[in-house]
Amino acid sequence: MRIAYMHGGSIPSYFANGVHVMRMCDAFTAAGHEVTLYSMPGSDEDPYAYYGVHHRFPIRLVPCPAYTPTGYWRRAETVRELVTNGPAPDLIYGRDPYALATLSDLAPLVYEVHQLREDLSPAGTEEALLRMPRLSRVVVITHVLARDMQRKYETLGTLPIVVAPDCADPPAPAAASGTTRLPGRSDVPRVGYVGHLYDGRGIGLVLELANRFPGLDFHLVGGTDEDRTRWEQACRSPHVYFHGHRPPSALPGYYALFDVVLAPYEQKVYTWGRLSETGRWASPMKVFEYMSHGCPVIASDLPVLREVLQDRVNCLLRPPEDPAAWAEALDELITDGALRRELGAEARRQVLERYTWRRRADVVLAGLHRPNTGRSGPLS
Repeated sequence: MRIAYMHGGSIPSYFANGVHVMRMCDAFTAAGHEVTLYSMPGSDEDPYAYYGVHHRFPIRLVPCPAYTPTGYWRRAETVRELVTNGPAPDLIYGRDPYALATLSDLAPLVYEVHQLREDLSPAGTEEALLRMPRLSRVVVITHVLARDMQRKYETLGTLPIVVAPDCADPPAPAAASGTTRLPGRSDVPRVGYVGHLYDGRGIGLVLELANRFPGLDFHLVGGTDEDRTRWEQACRSPHVYFHGHRPPSALPGYYALFDVVLAPYEQKVYTWGRLSETGRWASPMKVFEYMSHGCPVIASDLPVLREVLQDRVNCLLRPPEDPAAWAEALDELITDGALRRELGAEARRQVLERYTWRRRADVVLAGLHRPNTGRSGPLS
């Protein structure tokens, strides 16, 4: 199929939504589809090298005249002009409801959503999109989000929802023998955290664990300069290292050097600037990346994470509000090499079997080569 992918954010960027979009476009291309990505412009880095994708699908950068609802609608009209002046798409896919709504008469639509949207204007924008006759499918990342979407729009009947968790690419063989070097001691275990340093990501818990384990080195990879400075000032342990933001393509070299990794999400997980809270529906890409590299994981015991994670099967789960329980889990993993290897191997096996981007591409597009037969069928 010829797919026009609508992204309402920028490429390249620091944000996780850019990673997700580029991975999905890469996977669609790997599956044999012709993909064009419509995005806002980001930094000056080469996007293909920055994200480490394998295929060079076209990227059309369309700036937003103003970061207001009026600006988003105007940008959507510009995107429409670009799409209509090129080869006709067979499918319009994306996370940008303004662009999807504006292009709704051109081809069948797939709307991907990662949280309940309360920020769209005018009110009723998302409901109008869900009512459109050419909407083929709604893709969500967790079962709890599927249920919440269905409940929110129960007057529309059964929505055509497909649940497709976030994913990870299998690591390249060279990842374990890369050139990444870590500061600190070479003769002690290394505990890693990869991701943003926003509120709700459990960075305070990581620093608490560092205080309890002076014999381990802790490495935090990611975060804006502002967030990194804030947490560095709060840190009292000399064996904690903040590496700052790294391009997604550089992260495999870090995973290969960690003995244990942490996913200490709190009950409420915030996005940049606390613009929204997404903890109830989260499907963190970093958890899948940890798993794909065979890293032994300690993660927060939250209902949404239990959709993928199983205590003592592919990770250790501990309550995010209980530092003593996390300390016990970390001590167990550090002292039990067999358990580390067992959890890491099973986590990697599950990713390769269930949670690759290539497999996700097939799941979200399954059956869409057939004519749209209407909005029916149970949640998957």
